[in-house]
This record gives sequence, C-alpha cells and structure tokens, in this order.
Amino acid sequence: MGRLFVFGMGYAAGHLAALLEGRGWSVAGTTRDGRGGTLRFDDRENVTARIGSATHILSSVPPEDGVDPVLVTYGEHLVRSDAWLGYLSSTGVYGDTGGAWVDESAPIGSGRRAARATADADWQDMGARVFRLPGIYGPGRSPIDRVRGGKAHRVGLAGQVFSRVHIADIVSGVIAGFDGPAGAYNLADDFPCDQDAVVSYAAELAGLAPPPLVPLDSLSDAARGFYAENRRVANGKAKRVLGWRPLYPDYRLGLRALSAMTSPSAVTAAPAPASNDQR
Repeated sequence: MGRLFVFGMGYAAGHLAALLEGRGWSVAGTTRDGRGGTLRFDDRENVTARIGSATHILSSVPPEDGVDPVLVTYGEHLVRSDAWLGYLSSTGVYGDTGGAWVDESAPIGSGRRAARATADADWQDMGARVFRLPGIYGPGRSPIDRVRGGKAHRVGLAGQVFSRVHIADIVSGVIAGFDGPAGAYNLADDFPCDQDAVVSYAAELAGLAPPPLVPLDSLSDAARGFYAENRRVANGKAKRVLGWRPLYPDYRLGLRALSAMTSPSAVTAAPAPASNDQR
C-alpha cells in the first residue's frame, strides 16, 4: 500500500487521510503544533525522513508572508524525492473574470492571490499535480452549519457568481490524480451560482428563515475581497484527463446529503474543521 505524507493536516487533507487509512495506506502529516499525532512542521529531522520514505506527498499549506513555507523549508528534499507530489491550490489564482468561465489555460496571478499563484506555478515546475479549489464545504463546514449557528448572511449583490466543491469530491479528485499526469486541475462542481442562493437553500433545509441582508461594507476585508471577485470555474480538464466526476455536481445535492444526516450533531461528527494553514 501507499505511504502518504501531508504538509498541513487540515480539513481537506484530513478527509483524504482518513479515507486512505481505511484502505490500508500509511499516512502521516504535519501541523504547526504536532497535535493529534502529527509531526511539528519545524521538526526537520523527522519530516525529512518522512519525505524520503513517502510514495505520495501532498501539501495543503498556503503561502505565508508572500512565500510557500513548505518549499522554502523542504523544497530541496522534495526535488530529490521520487514520490508523487500534489498541492492544494485555490481558484482564487485566476482573479476576477467578471462572471465568465475560466479553465486551466487561463493566466494566473492577476488577482488578490499573487503569492498563491506563485506557489501554484512553483509546485507545477516541480512536477506536481496542482488541484485548484473553490469554496469548500462538507460535514461540519457548510452553509447549513453557518445558518444553524447564526453566522450566515446574504448581501444581495446582483450578478456575483462563484463555484464550490464538496469535500468528498476533493478527495476523489486527488485520488484520481494519483494516476494522472502532472499539471493543474480545477476541482469544482458543475453549477456556479450566487452565494445568497446557496445560503437561502441551506436555511430552507434547516427549517429556518433566510438570514438577513447585510451591507457589503459591514463585512470584513477578507469577505469584501471574496465578493469583489466573480467567476465560473470550469472542471472539464479533470473530467477528461483524470476521469473524475463530482459526486455532488451542484450545491443542492451536496447540501441535501448533509441535511439528510440524522441530526445537527451528526453533521458535525466528522473531523473538526481546520483551516489549510495548519502546517
């Protein structure tokens, strides 16, 4: 069986690790503090040893202070490794397209994710499979959870469209990439739409009224930056080259699957959400 080593055992990588462990793989990874049996990111001796013994290496660590900490710290060891390399990137590298469709042939680096775009390109130069992800949702991290927790909102911004992807489809896409050629792949659903529609549908499934409209200028800088970009992400390359198909091709199917869990507590029974910056 394979031996996977993960930089940044966060939400997405954690789900991948759990599935592969269930199939008999050996899985290890890093976090900043070594929690949950992971290695500390700065434990260079043990991390370097794991790089040397891994058959597959995946990074979900985003840039920090304008650079990729994984490549800065361990790049020379990764270059020498014979392992399969993967990197979880972001569709934010495309910047704003005014709502137009965008695929992997488009230039990157023009938006607010310049450092991410540089890391994306650097991993590709190393021969990695780079998976560009839009908004991620799944158990414990979904619009249903935000509605139930009183943390959801609508903004009433006409014409703003974005893509999303269920965590199960990220996992299946990365696994499909194990046998695919190096390069960039968009892993997104088939139905980009505006955020308000997603939130309203989540509220309907939760049996609650849609959350109120809020002014855009009342949101955080990060949230306003999100709404400043508008794009539809095409996933044809992953389907064509990797043979990948999303289990949840639109948000309604994905949210219904989450809602069908036996209780609100069951929705959060998956691994606790963690951002992908947990090295």
